[in-house]
Amino acid sequence: MSIKWTHHDIPDLSGKVVVITGANSGLGLESTKLMAAKGATIVMACRNMTKAEAAKNEVMQSVPHAKLDLMQLDNASLASVRAFADAFKAKYDRLDILLNNAGVMAIPRTLTEDGFEMQIGVNHLGHFALTGLLLDVITKTPHARIHNTSSSAAFNGAINLDDMMGEKSYSRWGAYGQSKLANAVFATELDRRLKAAGHDTISSSSHPGLVMTNLQTNSLQQSGTPLSERILYGIFGPLIGQDISMGVLPQLYASTATDAKGGVFYGPKTMRLRGYPAEQKCNDALNDAGLLKKFWEASEGLTGISYL
Repeated sequence: MSIKWTHHDIPDLSGKVVVITGANSGLGLESTKLMAAKGATIVMACRNMTKAEAAKNEVMQSVPHAKLDLMQLDNASLASVRAFADAFKAKYDRLDILLNNAGVMAIPRTLTEDGFEMQIGVNHLGHFALTGLLLDVITKTPHARIHNTSSSAAFNGAINLDDMMGEKSYSRWGAYGQSKLANAVFATELDRRLKAAGHDTISSSSHPGLVMTNLQTNSLQQSGTPLSERILYGIFGPLIGQDISMGVLPQLYASTATDAKGGVFYGPKTMRLRGYPAEQKCNDALNDAGLLKKFWEASEGLTGISYL
């Protein structure tokens, strides 16, 4: 890969169909703008359609020729995930890139519509179900990509198969780390299964480094965050973090670059905080075949979605 890959290196995406969850803000919105500029049809899969419409208008201002399709998707509801998948298949017969980007971060313990702890539910289980329901369309599309947006929180995260929902003990940062490690674990095991089944679809994951987006804002608003976190975001974020235009590069590289690989975790090169995208080590859990298998089976059981 180029040591200084940027959005200018995204290949022509004309004729390709892309689904981006959480496309109305942050990394999802930036990915929408940049891939639309390269000719892709972007399905903006968003929970709040009012915000989605505003985001669409913003994209159209910078990319007047953008081909955008707003569709409702709430990852906190398996019924919504199923409805989205059905609606998508009624309109499209191909899916070149599925960018599982939507997420919540470090919030107090709440439950999804289906009774899942919110962070593992939205960040992982909703995407696990969505991917499974769309997999037939994805795998019949030549050289398709599935990408999960993770976080540096995955580095020290742990998956607790005995208390995945945080019913016995809950830490909002621990639950976030678990959900972001789940994104990488899911991508890794999915890639292995795709290869074993003989598909040319690849699956990968990435983290953006330290980028200030609406995730931090929502976390602060919902959590009554202590002063120390506000100081961290307010002072150290600008010092050691990077602009969203750089933070979005790992997921764009993995989703579009001709030499991107499956089963790989990408992130910013410099101290894993900032810089151009590069292959990185995520967490030893990704090499634990037993954990990957058990977590996959748990995800199937919880969502009722079985595939590969």
